[in-house]
Amino acid sequence: MRRIAACLLAACVAGLSPVAHADPVETDPDLAKRDEDYAAGRKAVEAKNWTEAVARLRKAEVRNPDSADLHNYLGYSYRNLKQFEPAFRHYKRAINIDPRHRGAHEYIGEAYLMTGDLPNAENHLKALREICLLPCEELADLEKAVAQYRKTPKR
Repeated sequence: MRRIAACLLAACVAGLSPVAHADPVETDPDLAKRDEDYAAGRKAVEAKNWTEAVARLRKAEVRNPDSADLHNYLGYSYRNLKQFEPAFRHYKRAINIDPRHRGAHEYIGEAYLMTGDLPNAENHLKALREICLLPCEELADLEKAVAQYRKTPKR
């Protein structure tokens, strides 16, 4: 038993943990190098210029319709514009493409809280608990948002 534990510990220290490799922050980190609209859209997100982000990311979407990261950024941009229908559509598309996309699960959960839908937010919190076998920022952030939502008096 100790030998197995030692091997698992050594694999984690060596960076061979399957969890670490299964869930990268971006599923295609080179997309920004290949698509200038995607790169510009990401910069617009960082600058909180949501209208510009949507415009550039929609152009990139034509060339990259199966990018979970792109759909996650679109969902996030629409959410910040308070346009929840397209936000949910893009988050769901990101999760359909990559069911383990931590960012999409976190952000759609937060969007559900913004629209008063605690049960659906909790579904994505549950999904993150299954995905994040080791602590991850997305899980911690959504747990915090759900806890805050529960403390906030409802109108």
